[in-house]
Amino acid sequence: MEAFSHHTTYPRHLSSQEREWIAWILPTDRPGYKGYRAIVEQMSVIGEGRRGKGEIILGQEGSIVDLTVPLAPVFAYGAIETNFGTISITLREMVSDQISLESVCQRREEIPEEFEESRRWTYSSWSPGQHCPQCKEKVREVWMQTEEHRQKQYVLSVCLKDRRLWVYDAISQVNKLIPVTNYYNELMLHKNIRDPKVALDAKRLFLDMAMYSDVDLARAFVTYNTIKSKVVLGESLEPFRVSLYPIGRMLRKIFSKYPS
Repeated sequence: MEAFSHHTTYPRHLSSQEREWIAWILPTDRPGYKGYRAIVEQMSVIGEGRRGKGEIILGQEGSIVDLTVPLAPVFAYGAIETNFGTISITLREMVSDQISLESVCQRREEIPEEFEESRRWTYSSWSPGQHCPQCKEKVREVWMQTEEHRQKQYVLSVCLKDRRLWVYDAISQVNKLIPVTNYYNELMLHKNIRDPKVALDAKRLFLDMAMYSDVDLARAFVTYNTIKSKVVLGESLEPFRVSLYPIGRMLRKIFSKYPS
């Protein structure tokens, strides 16, 4: 497969390879990704990002890349396994009407012009009841909903092997990745754990996962979400308003019928 080429003249159109990768991690059969893809398709490549080669910035023609804004949270992520290593594709949330698209080869500074693809996976295609898209292992799921808006369902998902966290929004069908350290800090505060050997070691989240109930994990997420919003839970974000209902088990069975 031919990789996209690195251009030095801006603005420019997205290359065919860039468009294909964007279409892959922003599937149109999911409302949240479809809407974001419509925005991206109206943009041009206006320059390189602060991270150098591999990161391009999308925006309106005539715009200048703004390197002063903080690095935006990840909106969609996927990886392509090839004969020379893995290529990671990261599309970030829009900030100041600009979007970062980063493609990185784990073993080389630049992506070769041609390569053989063996497998690809993305969190964008994950649904509750399915195994982890990366390692194919079972995922721990914590079903949540607010009392004010019971039709809004969310699933906090944890992969112990890959040490990843993400939250699924049943309405938009978008999966948002969650930084482990920030979430773990909120969990420690919720559990009132002050021992530095535990509280400051975020890797223990996955080692000690069996120690935490669904309610513990849900309440920590709600607190985290008030600081770094991943989903809109409603006007009241009090932890006690997060509930785990039997409907979660029913929906899990429904989602599990669909392949990854």
